[in-house]
Order: sequence, then C-alpha cells, then structure tokens
Amino acid sequence: MTMQTVGRPTRPEDVQPLDAGFTSLTGGRGLLQDEALIFERDGWGKTGVDLPPVEGSADDLGDLVRTRPIGLPGLSEPEAMRHYVRLSQKNHAIDLALYPLGSCTMKHNPRLNEKMARLAGFADLHPMAPLATIQGALTLMDRLSHWLKTLTGMPAVALSPKAGAHGELCGLLAIRAAHEAKGDPRRRVLVPTSAHGTNPATAAFVGYSVTEIAQTDDGRVDLADLAAKLGPDVAAIMVTNPNTCGLFERDIIEIARLTHEAGAYFYCDGANFNAIVGRVRPGDLGVDAMHINLHKTFSTPHGGGGPGAGPVVLSEALAPFAPAPWVVHGPDGLTLVEETVEEAAQAFGRMSAFHGQMGMFVRAYAYMRSHGADGLRQVAEDAVLNANYIKARLSGVMTPAFPEGPCMHEALFDDSWLEGTGVTTLDFAKAMIDEGFHPMTMYFPLVVHGAMLIEPTETESKQELDRFCDALIALAEAAKAGDVDRFKGAPYLAPMRRLDETLAARKPRLTWKPEPGVAPAPLAAE
Repeated sequence: MTMQTVGRPTRPEDVQPLDAGFTSLTGGRGLLQDEALIFERDGWGKTGVDLPPVEGSADDLGDLVRTRPIGLPGLSEPEAMRHYVRLSQKNHAIDLALYPLGSCTMKHNPRLNEKMARLAGFADLHPMAPLATIQGALTLMDRLSHWLKTLTGMPAVALSPKAGAHGELCGLLAIRAAHEAKGDPRRRVLVPTSAHGTNPATAAFVGYSVTEIAQTDDGRVDLADLAAKLGPDVAAIMVTNPNTCGLFERDIIEIARLTHEAGAYFYCDGANFNAIVGRVRPGDLGVDAMHINLHKTFSTPHGGGGPGAGPVVLSEALAPFAPAPWVVHGPDGLTLVEETVEEAAQAFGRMSAFHGQMGMFVRAYAYMRSHGADGLRQVAEDAVLNANYIKARLSGVMTPAFPEGPCMHEALFDDSWLEGTGVTTLDFAKAMIDEGFHPMTMYFPLVVHGAMLIEPTETESKQELDRFCDALIALAEAAKAGDVDRFKGAPYLAPMRRLDETLAARKPRLTWKPEPGVAPAPLAAE
C-alpha cells in the first residue's frame, strides 16, 4: 500500500470504493466541484467588465433598439474562470488519458505544432489580406500541397475543404463535373455496407442515388457484387481503405480496375490514411480522389477551436475540375487562382468563401517537418502495431470480429463474448468510465453486432496500452463472473450518472428557460 507519512492511502486502489448510494451535501465529488449551468448562476444584475456609458443617441437604429433583457448572465472574472475550469473537469480529454474512439483517431496534438500555429503572421492572418503581404503563408500552403501530393502520389490537391465530409463533397463534385464535361451525366454511386455514414449522405446530397455493395465474411468489399452492380450509369464508387472494420482492402487494385473499366471514378475515403501514410501511395492503387482528415493523419486538433481541414487530392483525370482557389507560382511570387476562367475554366466552383483553415495548415506542416519521411512511415507502423497489440491482449477475453490475420490501425470486437452475462455493449462502455477511460466507439460499424471499435493511435506508449488492456480484461472477467450490478448502474464515479440518451436525442432541451421566480434583470434604460 502506498502511504503518505501520516498514514493515509494515496492511490485509488488503496481506498475502499465509495458506496454507490452515497451523495455529498454539495453535489460535488471530492475535488470535482458540482457546477450549474451558467444561466442558473446568480449573476443577472452584475458584469465582470466595466464599460463606459454609451454616448449619443440610438435613434438611428429605429426599431432595432433592444427593449428586453439580452438574456446573458453576468459573472465576475473569478466566477467565469471557475465555471469553465469546473466544466473542463467533467470532460474526458486526450491530455488526460487514452481516447480509444475507433474511426475517430483521437491522438496527441504536439505542442510544437500549437506554438507554430500561434506565430504572428499565421495566427492573425486576415483572409482578405493583399497577396504581397502573405507570401510566407502562401509558401507554407504551397509546401503543404507538395507533400500531400508526394505522400499520396496524386498530381493535384484542393486545400479549401473544411473537414472529411466537406472533402467528400469536393471529390464528388469534381467527379460530377468530369462526367458532365464528357456529356455523360451519370447518377449512381456504389458504397460498401461498412462505409462511414457520410459517404452515402454526401452522394445523395450531390444528387446521386446510392447502391450498397456487399461485404465478404472477412470484412472486405465483395468483388463479385461490385462487378455485378457496376454499369454505364455508375459515376463513382466510394471505398474506405483501410476500411472501417480496420482491415486493408486486399483487392484494392482490382476494385480500381473494375471501376475504371466501367467508366466510373474511384473515390477513396481517406479517413484512415494514418494507417498507411509513408508506406502506400493511394494514387498507385488507382484512386482518383481522396480526402485527408488532417487531424487524423497529421495531428491537428480534432474539430475543437474552429473549422478543421480536409484537403482533397485528385488524379490527373480530375485535376482540371479542382475547386478554386489554389496557389501558383507567378512572376511576382506566389499568387492564388481564384476565378474559374482560363486555367481554372473547368473548375466546378468554390468550396468556401476563402482559402481554408490556416491554423490547421501550419500544424500539419509542422508535424510533417518534425517527423520527416522516415518518421511519417513510423507513424503508420506504430499505429498498426499498437492496434494489433490491443487485439492480441484482448482476444483472450473478448471476441475479435475478424480474428484471422492482423488488423490495421484499429481493432474491432463484437459482443458475442457477452452472451449470457446480462451485460450489453453499452453497459460495458459505461463501466469503462468508472475506470477513467473514455469508451471505444460502440455499435459501429453496423455490419458487426454490438461492435466495439478500438483505435489506440501511434502516440500511446506500451505502458498506457497495458493500463487500458488491464482495465478491460478485469471488466470482462467481472461481466463473465456475473457481477451485473457493476455494469447496469455504471458509471457510479462520473460527475453525472447514466443518462437517458434516447430521450435526450428524441426530446432535446436546446434552450434554457428560467424557473419561475428567476428572471434576467431588466435593461438599465427600463
């Protein structure tokens, strides 16, 4: 037992578990403070900022003058700081522990990248700044484009898409433009059963009908079904490789051949490029378009803090239809092609008003430069190694969905090992919260019953992987031993107990309304 000098145990395992029915008087849990909604705080009649009185009249605003309270509470600076710090303690974070969400790739964001993104000239860049004043930023975009094309073996890249699904939209719009330019407006897209849900949704959004491709028993695209469904009306196929089951599509070159033979284009969902970066170039596999989630492969923040980035690389056949803008070298330095004329006459248009998310470009480029070619190759190797280590350690107590052979960057388990225990995938996931881990991705992909998809990423050490596996093995053994109460009531130790997620989804409370007798203070003018 680890003890302080005064004899008190200092580690959680040395302390008797808190009784599940115990509730503190304050609603707090040890050092975790209870915290109400910011609207529920008693701060309606004050403000944490002193502002000078407004001079002049608001007569020129006409009927736009506010006549009712704005509805925002006022907090002092320490109250505001404590409110958001307390909220931050209720969230799991990649800086707290392993974040095993399969398919999402929640990995460490190097602080060097954050420091580079905050450099003056990048952090304060205005999207309408004169080109002569942003040559450094354009140079970085140009170098990032070069390395994205080099790593994928593709001749063109569009940087402006803001995320993976936005990148899918970009790729399909380029494919549609290419078919229409040939006078062949096809209207059908083929998508595997295990695809990310954004694939068929994006295809439908662009105006295509979607046909599902079957999956083989070993979790890969059924070639015979694909060949049977390809036809003169098929515009494209959308295949993720490695796929959402965490497996490499062994027949990827044959898939590309069949697709091109039918006059269609091959769109590859690049969500899992982190598993093959530096080792495989998608262009060599016959891919025509692929988006790259920068947060997954090149470690930019995962969505938080503003738009992400989902650059799209394009084959020679689709390059003429890439959306504006893009960087080119001119006699006076770097410039942007922004109008769909001359060299961009076939561009399908724009994806956004401006050029992309500069902060994400800086972070991704810093990640590339700090790793180098050999380091990026090791990123893929370590991601695959970590996932296979987890698969090997957990296979003794959990059932791999596809046990034969290695997986790629994520390990997929089904719920057959829970049969007869009275414990479900959801129960197991909730119990993981009590152990200090965010649950893995559950019930996805849909082709696996009770799916548990675990992605450790390359940034986790063996020590952390063992800590995670030890916890899951202990939970699995408890479930098989009949300790159902441990799971059905979990989580016991989280700031919030188990919530009714179905009710929250069907009847969400999206706005706050004051309780009777609690109302915002009136405007000073009233």
